[in-house]
Amino acid sequence: MPDQIAVRGITAHAHHGVYGFEREQGQTFRVDAVLDVDTAPAAATDDLQETVNYAELAQQLHAVLTGEPVDLIETLAQRLADVCLASPLVDAVQITVHKPDADLGVPADDVTVSIRRERASGDGTGGR
Repeated sequence: MPDQIAVRGITAHAHHGVYGFEREQGQTFRVDAVLDVDTAPAAATDDLQETVNYAELAQQLHAVLTGEPVDLIETLAQRLADVCLASPLVDAVQITVHKPDADLGVPADDVTVSIRRERASGDGTGGR
């Protein structure tokens, strides 16, 4: 099993959604990101440059959450994964987007979409 760095529960009020009221009023979204990262170099050197700075990553993910609205949380999840895979230290990422206030017409606690993306071998971009 690879080493992992997890950042969970990044929360923002944003305007994603298919319906007009979602775009106008906005609602709460949360994201969890679990990164596959080799942490051995950082552990050996005690050097932040050898690992993912999770404070910076959290800021970047929050900016995507509050950024340009999209219709689908699947699209949002992909954008968040792309941010994580922009770091050459990240081999793979699992993103879960939570939409706890989704109007389903019935009582529900949460709606989530989870995706896993891996770096494509050799080309330096995220795999699909």
